[in-house]
Amino acid sequence: MTEDFYCDEVLSGKTRVNKVMETENVLAYYHTKPFYPVHIVAIPKRHIPSLLTLEEEDNVLLLELMTVIKTVAKQVTEEHGACRVLTNLGNYQDSKHLHWHIASGAPLKNPDGNA
Repeated sequence: MTEDFYCDEVLSGKTRVNKVMETENVLAYYHTKPFYPVHIVAIPKRHIPSLLTLEEEDNVLLLELMTVIKTVAKQVTEEHGACRVLTNLGNYQDSKHLHWHIASGAPLKNPDGNA
């Protein structure tokens, strides 16, 4: 995987995605390789490496991102009864671009990666 799948593939248009919601600065779409029956990713359209690198000047963007996450999470919860919202940091973060997962259902794969 590239260091930043979201900039290199999704935002560049190289990898096509099924959009769930889009604003001027945020994109939410169905994960290209889902780990859950419902697995949506929300990303800022501007490169931000991670939650830990956010700066004070990112507050407006972060509010917009959280509004999209809240809206999508509400839709998933209403449709499926529950959802989880999470982000990863450090070595758990495969792509070095701030992103949030909105997911529902039991994992599709075992932790070792096998179906």
